[in-house]
Amino acid sequence: MTAAEGAKAAAAPIAGPAASRPSARQAPTDLTLSFVDEATVREVAAARGDPDWLLADRLAGLRAFDALPIETNPLYTTYVDLRNAHLAGMRPVLALSGSAAEAGAGADQRLLPEGAAAYAELSESGVTALVVSPEAKAAGLVLETLADLQARDPEQLRRLLEGGCTLPENDKLAQLNRALWSGGLFLHVPDGVRLERPVVLRWSVGTPGAALLSRTVISVGEDAEVSILEEQVSSANSPEESIGQSFFAGTSEVRLGVGSNLSFAGLQDLPLRQVAFQHRSAVVGKGATLRWALAQLGSRIVRSRIDNRLEGDGATVEQAEIVFGSADQLFDLTSYTRHVGRDTTGNLLSKGALTDRSRAYMKGLATIETSAHGTDSYLGEFAMLLSKQARSVAIPSLEIDQPDCRRVAHASSVGPIDESQLFYLESRGLEREEARKFIVLGYLEPVVARVPLEAAQDRLRDLLEAKWAAQTGSRPAAAVA
Repeated sequence: MTAAEGAKAAAAPIAGPAASRPSARQAPTDLTLSFVDEATVREVAAARGDPDWLLADRLAGLRAFDALPIETNPLYTTYVDLRNAHLAGMRPVLALSGSAAEAGAGADQRLLPEGAAAYAELSESGVTALVVSPEAKAAGLVLETLADLQARDPEQLRRLLEGGCTLPENDKLAQLNRALWSGGLFLHVPDGVRLERPVVLRWSVGTPGAALLSRTVISVGEDAEVSILEEQVSSANSPEESIGQSFFAGTSEVRLGVGSNLSFAGLQDLPLRQVAFQHRSAVVGKGATLRWALAQLGSRIVRSRIDNRLEGDGATVEQAEIVFGSADQLFDLTSYTRHVGRDTTGNLLSKGALTDRSRAYMKGLATIETSAHGTDSYLGEFAMLLSKQARSVAIPSLEIDQPDCRRVAHASSVGPIDESQLFYLESRGLEREEARKFIVLGYLEPVVARVPLEAAQDRLRDLLEAKWAAQTGSRPAAAVA
């Protein structure tokens, strides 16, 4: 069965959200995925033509998935809520069709977005574009599907994936990807290469009833530099009307070499019937710098986890993640940062703006190991409630085994817009609703400004403006506070 046939068959039994609605007795932490079993793992492996070692790695991931609870941290267990994920009727995409050659890699430069060094687009039906600019190709940049890497250099694929790569061993949903991924990308930036233009990776998903699990492996060599923009958007097969949920689970697995720099911007604007699980994990080498800038706008449920391991001396991570929630969206954001090397720096910030009945759980843990002398670590989690029905929980936490630190701090707050800020702007002649808009969009701007492509920055601002207009237009004037 091809990926397109699998997606079509998956969509057939789904007549609407109620068709796969879990029973009232289902606990919020229960998953309703029915295809997570050994038979499906072997079916995916056979469809992709996996070697024995990769099948064994998949089965190890399945065993870990079966053994792990949905949440291992007792601080966070209360705040897991998947009751609106109606996934029982999902059917997995077994293998992504197409290859770099078929998608026109390096040939049809018309597919390359303006200002980008390389571009890849994948959907449930397969690879729709994969282009590398002549300059990036000459510099040695590699952007290809994992299937192409398997055909070109199976031993390199084994070195990258065997044992789970950088995926957290204690996360049930990360091990789900390890067991059942059907396609993915490999990006490699050689030593000493510094790309001025970003690489754009786009996932177009949303076919009702289809479950796509993918992996993206990123390797940045020593003294190299690259910017990445990852977009998760609605596909052409995604109908406007809600006729059933779809499921996407994707990983970004990063290794940064000595002295390298990676700026990674993520924009998630999936349809509201989508359920999205995201895992981003990184091992940061000596003197290397990693910058995350992530915007979460769409999906019914988003469960996002980021794992940063600052392994080398002088390693740095700067992370900013924003959400803008409406309707009954739920954003479950977790961040783990482990300081291992000396003189490492972590600066992590999560911000949410929530209206209607939306909810956000922002959870973070910074761990300073005994070896991490001279650590500088900050963790901040803040939410702005724009309606009386919106809810948010912020749980920043620290685990310190090394007292010789430059700074270790955390902060959090949850509440409505500051009335003094509103009063100030109104005193300068702005209408109250216009003042609210400026405060909220300015509050989210730190992530927007970090997106590496100007067109994508403008698009993100337009999406935030549109979401603001939609939520204010749905409320009577008396409800605006």
